[in-house]
Amino acid sequence: MPREISTIVSGLTYTECPRWHDGRLWFVDFYTHQVLSVAEDGSDQRLEAEVPEQPSGLGWLPDGRLLVVSMRDARVLRREHDGTLVTHADVSAHTGGHLNDMVVDARGRAYAGNFGFDLMGGAPLETASLVRIDPDGSVAVVADDLWFPNGSVITDDGTLLVNETFGNRITAFDIAEDGSLDNRREWASFGELPDRSIEKALGQIAIAPDGCGLDAEGALWVADALNARLVRIREGGEIVDSIDTGSGVFACILGGSDGKTLFASVAPDFHEEARRNAREGSVVAVRVDVGHGGTP
Repeated sequence: MPREISTIVSGLTYTECPRWHDGRLWFVDFYTHQVLSVAEDGSDQRLEAEVPEQPSGLGWLPDGRLLVVSMRDARVLRREHDGTLVTHADVSAHTGGHLNDMVVDARGRAYAGNFGFDLMGGAPLETASLVRIDPDGSVAVVADDLWFPNGSVITDDGTLLVNETFGNRITAFDIAEDGSLDNRREWASFGELPDRSIEKALGQIAIAPDGCGLDAEGALWVADALNARLVRIREGGEIVDSIDTGSGVFACILGGSDGKTLFASVAPDFHEEARRNAREGSVVAVRVDVGHGGTP
């Protein structure tokens, strides 16, 4: 029996990076440059920050200050307790395209990926690095040769999972005590690496894992950016559940009062010009059986 999908926020350009935090759903809207939060049912919408160079990944330092990716100038911004935004880190020396999604661990260390190439301009695929931003704002490259490192989560046992959207796979790393990454391995594989031509690659990708969220059983809900569906995946690549969203879907997270609401960012497509000039982006919600796990 198909699950009921409800729209809780609509009329936006392209929502991304949903996070459940302090009893509210937080997310960004790319082309209005806003970080927003809403109550569980979509009411009480609040403007949390404005990021002129396009917001993306969200996370929080241990003291509660918000971190937000500023995509186009490859910075991570920090919202101080008085609401002002300051530069937390400049990552531009380590990016080959827009800075993108991010996960922040319990110690305030942020792991962020980038496009690696000019996606919207149709440039050939290039691999990208993953950076770690420490709480003092220092930056270190912790992994490279990733095929569009995107949505990332941290399991309860300290494993970092990184979705490689154009790599047909999800990659795992052990997080060492000092924040470095080791024991790189495939957590799930959906096919071979694609052609470097973006036009050919789009037809060679079985699952394009974009934003994601863990559940309490260690399975990963993934937004399949090319197939208009949310898929629940176990380590090894087994798909154990799938929800057809009827529209492009680009990020998801579990939250709500009991952790069993799967929130997802949907839009007709991910093409910048079309999304910038329309108001067809939404956040939807669907109930699932297993509650939230891991970080975020």
